[in-house]
Amino acid sequence: MKIEFTSLSMMALRRRPGEVLDEVSEQGTAFLIERNGQQKACLVPISCFLPDIQPARMTAELDRMVDSNEHFRVSISEKREIQLVFDEFSGETALEVIVTLPHGYPNNAPVVAAKPIEAGCPHTWPNGTLCIYGAMAVWKPRKHDVMHTVALFRRWIQHYSVWRQVGTWPKTEGAS
Repeated sequence: MKIEFTSLSMMALRRRPGEVLDEVSEQGTAFLIERNGQQKACLVPISCFLPDIQPARMTAELDRMVDSNEHFRVSISEKREIQLVFDEFSGETALEVIVTLPHGYPNNAPVVAAKPIEAGCPHTWPNGTLCIYGAMAVWKPRKHDVMHTVALFRRWIQHYSVWRQVGTWPKTEGAS
C-alpha cells in the first residue's frame, strides 16, 4: 500500500491537534511531523495497518471468546487480516490452527488452516486450508461468528485424529 505524506510542522500540530487527528481519521490524510527541519514522526490512518472489520463486532467476538476461556494469540497478516492462532492437539501431535478473518468479515467467512497436517489429508482445500463449512453448509454472517468456527475446526480435528488412526474420515450426520 502506497502512503503519500504531507509535511506538518510540530508547531502546526500543537496549534490544531484535534483538527489534524480528524483529518487523518476521517479523510485518510497522512502527515510527516517535522521539528527543527527534521522528520520526527508520522500520523497515518489506522486503516493502513488494521483490517477492514467493524471494530465493535471484533471487540464483541473477542470478548465472547475470552469469557469462554478460549486461549489464542492475535496477529495481523501481511494482507492486514486478523489472525487468531490456537494451539490444539490431534492425539499427542501438537497443531497450530490459524483462523484468518478476511477483509469484510463477517460478510466473508473465516479461512482456517492447521499445521502440520499429514499429506493426503481429506477435507482440505487445494490451498491447504481446512474444509470445515462443508459442501452444503453456508456461512451466515448474522448467525455465525468466530466461536462457531472454533467449534467446527475442533470437530475437524477430532475427525482428523480418527483418520490418522484408522485411515477413513468419519461420516457426519446427514452425510450419505
